[in-house]
Amino acid sequence: MVSTAKVTDGQARQTRPRRLVGNFAATLPALVLLLVFFVLPVIGLLARSITEPVFGLENYRALIATSTYAKVFFNTFFVSTVVTLLSLAIGFPVAWALAIMPKRLANAVFAIVLLSMWTNLLARTYAWMVLLQRTGAINKALMALGLIDTPLDMVNNLTGVTIGMTYIMLPFIIIPLYGVIRRIDPAILQAAALCGANRWQALIRILLPLAAPGAFAGALMVFVMSLGYFVTPSLLGGTSNMMLAELIAQLVQSLVDWGMGGAAAFVLLVVTLGLYALQLKLFGVSGGERT
Repeated sequence: MVSTAKVTDGQARQTRPRRLVGNFAATLPALVLLLVFFVLPVIGLLARSITEPVFGLENYRALIATSTYAKVFFNTFFVSTVVTLLSLAIGFPVAWALAIMPKRLANAVFAIVLLSMWTNLLARTYAWMVLLQRTGAINKALMALGLIDTPLDMVNNLTGVTIGMTYIMLPFIIIPLYGVIRRIDPAILQAAALCGANRWQALIRILLPLAAPGAFAGALMVFVMSLGYFVTPSLLGGTSNMMLAELIAQLVQSLVDWGMGGAAAFVLLVVTLGLYALQLKLFGVSGGERT
């Protein structure tokens, strides 16, 4: 018995290095792909941001000290925050409704949500340009209802950008919220009602805390995507309301200023990684449970 156990243990020790080598060989193509298409470009971007036009941190100082760049950063973080909050406010009731709907109806509504996400981004943005302009359907409807006397300016400003981006981002917050809420046992809410909790107390003290991981994961996704969005802010905001992705594109493509463009892109990358690290700390790798 003892000798058999020793043999088995020896075989396991010999097999373990082979298994590690096999696992590494299986993941090697993915690691090479990640190195070539992500790590090396980021290193190159960082190098150009501190070496062009001269070696140092002048590009980063200019990003902080120049009022034009400061306005771009303000626009980016302000719009991203507002879009995230609006997406949460609209997406949570939709996700909750999907979770309590009959299955067939929920599948139909969920298909509509997915269809809106799969529709071409450029087509959706142009559709909002038509709807939001001064002679568009929204202004006409508001004037017909007597809510406004003159058309509202909702294009070429941050209002239009916020509306368009909120619509585009909604599926990205509805889907994780729906997945979390659907897994909540209805018996928990029934038990709260039997214990005397009204609907608002059950919502605030039970449903919201249980759905918090999904809400945070969705909000993080929306916020990070909003930080780097280009098409919708470019078409609905105009040059006077530029956001960070537009600034990077202009610096690189029009001004051929790779140093400043690299600095702006690297700042955006650091913010994104910082937010992802915060999610890992609060909710773990999956975003579904607290660590």
